[in-house]
Amino acid sequence: MPTVSNRVLAWRGGGFVSLLLKGGSLVGLIALSTVFAVLSPYFFTLSNWLNIFRQVAVVLIAASAQTMVIITAGIDLSVGSILALGGCLAAVAMSYWGWPFASGALLGLFFATLAGLANGVIVAKGRIPDFIATLGMLGAVRGIALLITGGLPVPSHFTATKLAGYLPESIVWLGSGHIGGVPVPMVFALLVVAITWFILNRTTFGRSLYAVGGNREAARASGINVDRVKILVYGVSGLYCGFAGLVLVGRMNSANALMAEGLELQTIAAVVIGGTNLFGGKGSVFGTLVGAILMGVLSNGLNLLNVEPFWQRVVNGLLIVAVVVFDQWRRRIMRD
Repeated sequence: MPTVSNRVLAWRGGGFVSLLLKGGSLVGLIALSTVFAVLSPYFFTLSNWLNIFRQVAVVLIAASAQTMVIITAGIDLSVGSILALGGCLAAVAMSYWGWPFASGALLGLFFATLAGLANGVIVAKGRIPDFIATLGMLGAVRGIALLITGGLPVPSHFTATKLAGYLPESIVWLGSGHIGGVPVPMVFALLVVAITWFILNRTTFGRSLYAVGGNREAARASGINVDRVKILVYGVSGLYCGFAGLVLVGRMNSANALMAEGLELQTIAAVVIGGTNLFGGKGSVFGTLVGAILMGVLSNGLNLLNVEPFWQRVVNGLLIVAVVVFDQWRRRIMRD
């Protein structure tokens, strides 16, 4: 008797459906790009695609971290707040305290990593659900960023000429520079994707992430220190977010404690659209790369078509729901 999977694949010859089942997000990206290319002659220009990559770079760096966390069956709701903390600390050190770029950047990365490790300790040692622990960290870290900056941009355009210096050129280059005509944020975002791929596929730590996400008790029985893996993956997430904060500060030439609000939802959407299992154990960073670009293409295409921002939010929300429904359907079909 034919299975449900075979019946679906047999539908309309099976070729298109099989392609859709195996490469859903990539097929969606190609289809969406084709539609916008037909509707807007500017869409398929080199400058527009470079602009898309520049826009998604920060989301992609944070989403790479989110991918590793979700593979362990966890979730990190504090990525946007940790990004803001790292970026604001670095900007305050460079602008107000006169620290050089390297020292200020290290300060931001250090405290962002520390916040990530705190997430891991609360989850692993405190036995607090990931959702609750990172939700609490979301509010706490954002509050610290507000305390550090006094709720003002760093450097503010008013005080920059009287009480403080400007941000150094190095951090501005990190967010707005070019290497051979290619935006620097895009170069570093792709480098982060490559590093994440290496960690997931070529290291013991990466294999441990899949094992913990697939079956925590089985991973523990096979000798994996589950608590240490959870603490480390949140630490790496904090480090990635700190770096994303430096890139965002460079792009805006300013830091703000309220920047990157809602980033957690964007990263989760990119990960889910990319095919990573929200319940852990399966996923890839290249899928997340496709998911982040798909979201960037959607936003860019709607802007080119002059769609109102409010409707863009509606479309983005519906897209996420549609992708999750499709992913559940695809997994059920593939399992059968």
